[in-house]
Amino acid sequence: MLGTITRRALMGAFALAATVALSPAGALGQDKPRIKIGFIGPVSGGNAQQGLGAQNGFLLAIEQANAGDYPYAVEGVALDDASDPQTGVGAAMKLVNDAEVVAAIGHWNSPVALATIPVFNRFQMPFIVWGAISPKITDQNLPEVTRVTPTLLAENLPLAQWAASDLGVKSVAIVADTSDYGTGNADAFQAFFTEAGGQIVSTDLLPVGTTDFRAVLTKIKDAGADGIYFGGVITEAGILRKQQVELGLDIPMIGISGFYDPEFIALAGDAAEGTMVSYPAAQSNPKLDQMHADYAARAFAEPESPYTKYAYDATGILLAAIRETGIEDKAALAQAIRGISYDGVLGTTTFDQNGQTQIPVEVEIKVVKGGEWVTLGK
Repeated sequence: MLGTITRRALMGAFALAATVALSPAGALGQDKPRIKIGFIGPVSGGNAQQGLGAQNGFLLAIEQANAGDYPYAVEGVALDDASDPQTGVGAAMKLVNDAEVVAAIGHWNSPVALATIPVFNRFQMPFIVWGAISPKITDQNLPEVTRVTPTLLAENLPLAQWAASDLGVKSVAIVADTSDYGTGNADAFQAFFTEAGGQIVSTDLLPVGTTDFRAVLTKIKDAGADGIYFGGVITEAGILRKQQVELGLDIPMIGISGFYDPEFIALAGDAAEGTMVSYPAAQSNPKLDQMHADYAARAFAEPESPYTKYAYDATGILLAAIRETGIEDKAALAQAIRGISYDGVLGTTTFDQNGQTQIPVEVEIKVVKGGEWVTLGK
């Protein structure tokens, strides 16, 4: 991937990856060694709410460490990837070339993560993924890379089984984008839905940024599908659903958490009503409750996103491993992250031999009802 990026494009990516210093120097302990940790996510564009909520979780964890007995004065460096792989690579290069940056967390989008993890691997910088869910990210078993979120397989399997049984659809048309995330979702849902006794009547993969789905929807209508599975993210999901309803195609639209976001409802308008997604079930524990309270007390400009807690724990894991091993040996730091048992807001996080979280995943179905996402049946 890196070899295909031209010098001009890379320089443009650097320009787009705007830096935000999250911990002012004056707030850091003057008698402690100073370090930086990085954050990369979409803090501009259509997916910004996901990235901003995660960035705030990152910031909150750093501020709490600095306010306590942490042995380093920590500065957070946040970079925008704009949901774009090229911009993400520019952001990653900026972090690995800063001698004070010890480690980083990043990415909501799988294509962006897949583009940047070779950079972190090459520079041996520990990197925890807080959002992207393509299995390919941890399948590569790069020693520096771990992930606190489940893979898309963990969401597609129960969704497919639920659609075939509880929702009662027998035939589904798949629409997804051509990214690794989109194709991974399409392949996973097709396999799981077929195993559950359902039939896939068509699969259409369209480029990210597609704005006209009418031809595909007309084909789906003519095929008599019982439902549509969408394997992409927010903007395209909103457009697809709106055009589906405009064409009078009155069948359920389902997907995984890639478009579980208020922005989907804003884009689709009234047409969003009834759309359903699978999402990791809400957990309740004292640490998560405390994070919610601390987030509210901090009065961030943006509300929590579904990924705030993941970024918060990813940051906490980095800080715990740095406390344990120090900052001189990056390989030892990466190994400490892999071997950690971290009691955080997500529960007790441990990683498998590939760096994938081993926290069990249960999902619940979210549905748009009355103009907002709610848990189905509640």
